[in-house]
Amino acid sequence: MVETRDEVGGAAGDAPILSVPLVQLSRDRTSVKWRRYADDVIPMWIAEMDSTPCPPVVEAVQAAVGCGDTGYATTQSYVEAFASFAADEMGWQVDPSVTVGVADVLSGVTHLLRLLTDPGGPVVTSVPAYNAFFEVIEACGRRVVEAPLTADHRLDLDRLATVFGELAAAGERTAYLLSNPHNPTGTVHSAEELASLAALADAHGVRVVSDEVHGPLVMPTSTFVPYLTVPGTERGFTVTSASKSWNLAGLKAAVVVPGADSVDDVRRLHPFLTYGASHLGVIAQAAAYRDGRDWLRRLVAELDANRHLLRALVSERLPGVRLVMPEATFLAWLDLDGLGLGPDPALELLHRSRVALSPGAIFGSGNRTCARLNFGTSPEILREAVDRIASSLG
Repeated sequence: MVETRDEVGGAAGDAPILSVPLVQLSRDRTSVKWRRYADDVIPMWIAEMDSTPCPPVVEAVQAAVGCGDTGYATTQSYVEAFASFAADEMGWQVDPSVTVGVADVLSGVTHLLRLLTDPGGPVVTSVPAYNAFFEVIEACGRRVVEAPLTADHRLDLDRLATVFGELAAAGERTAYLLSNPHNPTGTVHSAEELASLAALADAHGVRVVSDEVHGPLVMPTSTFVPYLTVPGTERGFTVTSASKSWNLAGLKAAVVVPGADSVDDVRRLHPFLTYGASHLGVIAQAAAYRDGRDWLRRLVAELDANRHLLRALVSERLPGVRLVMPEATFLAWLDLDGLGLGPDPALELLHRSRVALSPGAIFGSGNRTCARLNFGTSPEILREAVDRIASSLG
């Protein structure tokens, strides 16, 4: 049964977080999500939510700008707020003194890949994988090695053992880039899977970098496990941020957390690389971690309702589409092969229905007939998007 708005609301009188009308979004928002396509397109592609802002974040940023506190960033309050959030919400004890602030998650990943691998060296990732992983790996002069997920979208540990072993035998310094939870499938990796990954990586000298930017957005039916909390991850790293969970991609800040045996590696990063976080980003994200937890809980409840709504809509209106029910994130992975729309179904749907999805091909090999849909929007917009797609199919 799909939850109603009353069931997912906050305190009495609170409007839903995901309730901004399409006409208002199209008029007022100027980010790439709303400017990439023509005004008649519903954009459901990039990982940006159509949420109303978190009030403590708004208050913190307005206060800073209002008093002229717009200088260079110091990240101590930010990493302390993150450590407090991690301890309270994830059971993860983080020592702020060993962390490093960076501009955003992808720049942190880039710095680590350059540190851990050689020019032209291999970076393994499990496909379908977050499309920006490929761009980051290419940008830092490394090469992508794909290790597909299993048919049920779990980590393929047997395949990873083979790939890691082959690269170790070739004597190449190797990193594994983990998406935890997994983007685009919404898979929540279990503690057992992560421990097995860590054991494989350690056995073959592979360093694991875990992107955990979607960690707070795990549905009530699942439990998020931070990579560095499982046994054997001492040589790993986590890079994370409040940017996805509180919709703050434009207020840049992120944190690199090293495993116990990786602290010295992080200290090898040039200090200039750690100065990239925006001062307003630090202020905004610290406020989110510290004072935005109730807002986050309401958001997750609304996303949970939306994923059930999406499943019902796909079942009723799009019987040729297979939906991977996400366990986390606000992103859904769709197999569109049954629609018979040719080699690029996402592009065909854009032309036919004026709904923009992320095409499967950008998430790695073998995914051309798939697409990623952002359901971090209002139920009304979600219904209209599915209705448009269904109507365009005849």
